[in-house]
Amino acid sequence: MVAPERSLLTAEVEIDEFWLGGYEEGLKGSRQHGKKALVGAAVEVRGTGSGRLRLQVLANSRAKTLEAFTQATAAPGAIVHTDGLNSYAGLGKRGYRHRPRKQTGAAPEDQLLPRVHRAISNLKAWMHGTHRGVSKEHLPVYLDEFVFRHNRRGTPMAAFQTLLGLGAIHDPTTYDEITSLRHEPESTGYASLI
Repeated sequence: MVAPERSLLTAEVEIDEFWLGGYEEGLKGSRQHGKKALVGAAVEVRGTGSGRLRLQVLANSRAKTLEAFTQATAAPGAIVHTDGLNSYAGLGKRGYRHRPRKQTGAAPEDQLLPRVHRAISNLKAWMHGTHRGVSKEHLPVYLDEFVFRHNRRGTPMAAFQTLLGLGAIHDPTTYDEITSLRHEPESTGYASLI
C-alpha cells in the first residue's frame, strides 16, 4: 500500500515518537516500555487540520535514529515542530527549520503537537478497536495500511483506484516479505504488541 514514488512531507511538519502496545503489569514510568514498539510519526500541517502522514517503527529514540526518520519523511527546508527531546536538537544542522515546543509554561489546553497527537490517538484506537492485537512481524504492514487510509480519508474512490493501480504495477507481496525484518531500520527486540 506504499507508493514507491511518494514525495516527502513539505512546508510544516509535526514529528513525534510514541510507544505502541497494550498495558503491561509492573511497568512504571514513561521510559519502561517492556514489549511495546517505538514508532515515529510525522504529519503535515495544513491550517488547523492534518495533511499527509508517515509512520515507521524505530529502533530507539537516539538522535541518529530520529534524524534519519525526519530525513526519510520531511523535505529539507521544512519547518519541523517537535517536542523538547534533545535527540531532535541537531535537525537545524540537517537543513530543517526546527521549532521545538516545550510543555513548561504552556497553558494546559495548549497541545504541543495537536495534529500528530491526533493521528497517534486515531492509530491506537484503530489498532485496539479493529485488530485487537498485532505482532512485531506484521506491525510495519499495519502502519502502512493506516497511513494509506489516513492520506486518502477524504477521497475513498481515489483510494480504491490507487490501490488497484499499485496492485497492477507491482509484484504481489509474499508472506515472507511481510514478516521479514526489512521494514525495520534495526532490530527492535519487541515481542507481541497490543
